[in-house]
Amino acid sequence: MAQIRERIKKNGKKSYFVRIRMKGKPEATASFERITDARLWARTTETEIREGRFAVSTEAQTHTLSDLINRYIRDVLPRKPKIQPEYALQLKWWADQIGDVFLSDLSSSMISEHRDLLCERITIRKSKNSNARVNCYMAALSKAISTAVNEWEWMEDNPLRKISKLKEPRDRVRYLSDEERQRFIKACQESYNKDLYTAVILALSTGGRQKEIWGLSWKCADLKHGFITFEGTSNIVTRRVPLQGLALELMQKRFSLTRFDFLLEERRQRLVKGTFNSQNSGIDNQLVFPSTIDPKRHFDFRRPFEMALKESAIEDFRWNDLRHCAASYLVMAGENMRTVTQILGHKSMC
Repeated sequence: MAQIRERIKKNGKKSYFVRIRMKGKPEATASFERITDARLWARTTETEIREGRFAVSTEAQTHTLSDLINRYIRDVLPRKPKIQPEYALQLKWWADQIGDVFLSDLSSSMISEHRDLLCERITIRKSKNSNARVNCYMAALSKAISTAVNEWEWMEDNPLRKISKLKEPRDRVRYLSDEERQRFIKACQESYNKDLYTAVILALSTGGRQKEIWGLSWKCADLKHGFITFEGTSNIVTRRVPLQGLALELMQKRFSLTRFDFLLEERRQRLVKGTFNSQNSGIDNQLVFPSTIDPKRHFDFRRPFEMALKESAIEDFRWNDLRHCAASYLVMAGENMRTVTQILGHKSMC
């Protein structure tokens, strides 16, 4: 027989948990926001169980969302290094919110309710999450659940399939005027962070995205022939762009410093240990802008970048707006739109 229990969530809202037990039949459970939906499901499911038409997933009843997320972070994300840090952070937020919910009880309404809470969340910049940011959190959860559905057979369907993406504003276009550019470049040169100037010039010269510039490794920089290869992701194609002028000079200087530091470390290890393990430690495997805390992760330029903007009195400008500047410089230099599109990595000229 069906049992319906009322539950009070942390936010004070009610939900209704239904459990159906019949002798010799598998137990069936589900949660609903409305009592009418709970009663309707109970009547329908009881009939299906009696007639042998109800298929219940035991995996969904024994695994929670936290189990799913932990397995995805442990087994799947290491194979996706480009998205691993961001996805892990977003998935852990979901685990903190509804991680104790059994997969059999996970519903579209429950997820959309917490999506709305995420929209109201205040960020470290004292503003609410943008729709684009919330959509990223939803995409990470959907990807993890889809893996559980298609590969692990823990669930029969992905509840996010019924949830629409939030509407995102059209891309804004912001350029630096000649005067703004001069002030900003000067502020970058005088920044306490010695790599900011090189990173900004590199972005302005190549039109690289934020992740492409920050996460660039030396193996992708052909300084001899003057090219940089931006490695593709699931939705971004790999492309090779020219590296010339000041950007090439700064990268050559940066490489000389990196090589010098590498040789010093090699010598130190030989003196201390009597040997040097060069496996996976060559310069090619190193990041151009490594973190000072963990050399395997890229440096986060947000703080020095924002301080340079403040110092140069520039408002409403973001790192990826450097791509717009790069595009305008290429057009002014006489490049046709097809070439500009290829350099920036756009799929079309629209």
